[in-house]
Amino acid sequence: MKKIILSLGFALMTSAGMAQTCPERNLLYWQAFPPGGESDLSARHQQVVLKKKCAAIDTIIQYKAGAGGGLMWGQMNQLPGDGLNVVGVNLPHIVFQPLEGQVQYKTQDVVPVFWFHYTPDALLVPESSPFKTFADFVKGAQADPGKVSLGGSGLNSANHAAHERLNAIFKIKTNYIPYKGTGDMATAVIGAQIDGAMTYTPFAINNKGRVRALAVAMDKRHPLLPDVPTFKELGVDWVDGAYRGIGVPKSTPPEVRKRLSDLWMTLNTDPEMKELAARNGLELINIGLDQMEAFMKEKVSLYTEGAQRLGMGKK
Repeated sequence: MKKIILSLGFALMTSAGMAQTCPERNLLYWQAFPPGGESDLSARHQQVVLKKKCAAIDTIIQYKAGAGGGLMWGQMNQLPGDGLNVVGVNLPHIVFQPLEGQVQYKTQDVVPVFWFHYTPDALLVPESSPFKTFADFVKGAQADPGKVSLGGSGLNSANHAAHERLNAIFKIKTNYIPYKGTGDMATAVIGAQIDGAMTYTPFAINNKGRVRALAVAMDKRHPLLPDVPTFKELGVDWVDGAYRGIGVPKSTPPEVRKRLSDLWMTLNTDPEMKELAARNGLELINIGLDQMEAFMKEKVSLYTEGAQRLGMGKK
């Protein structure tokens, strides 16, 4: 009987704690990319789990796409800092874009409160492509410099950086075709309107049978892509991709930032979220406010050096 009472008491305490973390009203979740890409997929997962955690409110996903995410990030500080407006943010985008100098914000204007996952780089081609292996791709690109076109999400983004890295490392010349987001790029790749894409593992996983992944930037092969070699296997120490998280307007009070960070930690450690992420090739990470300063310092330094090395801007 005592154990039952203790268990009930713990459950009530947990429910009370969760109630304190939940927003008081509906949450507006702003996306910097169009529907259909990895950012949107992640938001949809979080929407499902958040409804389970905070049944009294809804998460309303809003889209303001443009400039490879730069349109939304340039305007996010105009949103109310009320804890009811959160914005999807991406690395290395929020470092690369201000360095290029073509957007209306600086890296320090973006206030991330939680980074929730990482998506490894992946090179892929349409299923109908004559490139059956990575070696075929390199041979084809070397034979006809400048002819092979690869799509990606945005300019001065993780995809753009990975494309430049691919060209430099393997001494090839391919053309980068930027799209507003992965969702916009999908039709072009699947329909073989372009030769392939420098994108992420979820795109390859969710489009099996329609695209063929040739290489992934991971330490080990992805369990959902067991036949696809890593760049490491191909002789290159390349483990990289894009980080996704949530940010808030600068006017958001510290205690509200903390509450949202804790809420996203709860979402990210939920068994259902782990299952959804694994099924779609998303590698979960948990970087909250306590780790944010050190994490951002490391990433800003890394990506600043990378952007300058790749000639992506030094402003």
